[in-house]
Parts: sequence; structure tokens; C-alpha cells
Amino acid sequence: MASVDRLTLGFDTSAAHCAAALVSGDRVLAHRIEEMRKGQAERLMILLQEVLAEAGVDWAELAALGVGTGPGNFTGTRISVAAGRGLSLGLDIPCEGVSLPDAYADGRDVVVCLPAPRDLVHLAYRGEVIVMPPTGLPADWLAPLTGPAAERVATATGRAVLPTPDLAPQIARLAACRAGRDRPRAAPVYLRPADAAPASDLPPVILP
Repeated sequence: MASVDRLTLGFDTSAAHCAAALVSGDRVLAHRIEEMRKGQAERLMILLQEVLAEAGVDWAELAALGVGTGPGNFTGTRISVAAGRGLSLGLDIPCEGVSLPDAYADGRDVVVCLPAPRDLVHLAYRGEVIVMPPTGLPADWLAPLTGPAAERVATATGRAVLPTPDLAPQIARLAACRAGRDRPRAAPVYLRPADAAPASDLPPVILP
């Protein structure tokens, strides 16, 4: 997908981190990631402001937003999706939801490996996402691995590993290409129903 040269802010809190990046086309103007197991709700907006300040960009100059939609931590995913929706309304610009498998795949034919609770991993390949032990890679998923949990799966399976791209810039780049006012509102991607969700929310996307 060709890069679009418009200022796009992408961010994600779906795992034990708070990540954000500002891009224009293929250029990453600013990028921050902070590892944290809690506190994303308090830190996210400050981090976004810091990213904009680093690039010398004002909120009013943004053309689009991108937000990571999971799969990942329930609460963390909600934090960034809610922030994206709110900023979209306040700034009157589109906010595009980007799944982590899309972001980490970067257009390659790869199996994306993401951490999951209870020492499991999310495995994503060609639109299918499953939750398995690291040893449970399907035999017919022959592509190399990438993603934060790729080394765990490679250790268990002997599969080759390709470099994992930085998440927030990938979210921003994909959002720059896709975002528009006729696009669906960003919604979390869950592999099982959420324990609770406000009635006004779109139903979560449930993958098999």
C-alpha cells in the first residue's frame, strides 16, 4: 500500500506499553515507546503531546489518527480506542483502527506472534487469528514468524524469524492510507467477548 503524505498520529496501549508515533508519508517525525504494566490511561495523552512537541507539530495540523485495536489486553485496548474516538471528535479528523496483526505483518507473508495471557500466544496468518501454546503453530502455516512473541514460538518450533517493525509508526502509516470519514469507527478486536462494555459502544469484533 502506497504511503500517504499527511500528518498522522498513531498510538497503542494494547500490551504492557504506551507507544506513539507521528508520521508523514514514509518519514517518522517522532516516536516514543514506554514499557509499563499499568498507568497507560494517565500517561497516554501526555505522551501524545510530547510526541507532537518533539516534531514541532500542533494538534490542529493533524490530518488523521491511527489506534491499535488488538488483540491484546482488554483494558489497555479500550484506553487507546477511547482516546482515539475522543480525539477524532474533538479535532474533527478521522480515526482509523489498525489491528496488531496488520501492523506487524507490514504487508509481508508472515505469521504474527503476539503475547497472550497464561503463557499462550496469539497467532495470526492471512486473516485468521488463534490462541495457542507456543508449540501449537499449525503445520500448514509455513511462513516465517514476526511479532513480539516470535522468538518464543521459534524456540518451540524451529521456525525462521523476520524483523519485527516498530508498532506505533506502522499503525500511523496504515491509518494514513486508510483513514476517511466513511470508514467504520475504531473498535477493539477481542478473541472472546469482553467482560463488560458500555452499552453505547459498538459490539467488540469477535474473531474465531
